[in-house]
Amino acid sequence: MLVRRHVGQSLADAGYTVVEAADGAEALEKLDEDNDVGLVVCDVNMPIMDGLEFLEQLRRSPSADLPVVMLTTDGQAALVQRARTLGAKGFIIKPFKRELFLGVAKRILGGS
Repeated sequence: MLVRRHVGQSLADAGYTVVEAADGAEALEKLDEDNDVGLVVCDVNMPIMDGLEFLEQLRRSPSADLPVVMLTTDGQAALVQRARTLGAKGFIIKPFKRELFLGVAKRILGGS
């Protein structure tokens, strides 16, 4: 939850509107309600539905083309490859570094 708070605050401070979800299942529900989302930031380790399962479900939904940046403490090559195969556009290994993260977000969203 602490990392989610830092990610959300970093995006808000950079001028983005932030919608938070506690897990992958809640995120899918919120995406069904709000189709004006430009980027999803998703942790690999979440309760109820982890990040990889979230990506699998997202790719079968109306929001299938939505870019996703994954956050994790585990940078194993197999995990990164699986996330990329499922369509992750970015992969950031914790600890969370605000400037690195915002650079990735801006690149994906087409900002400067």
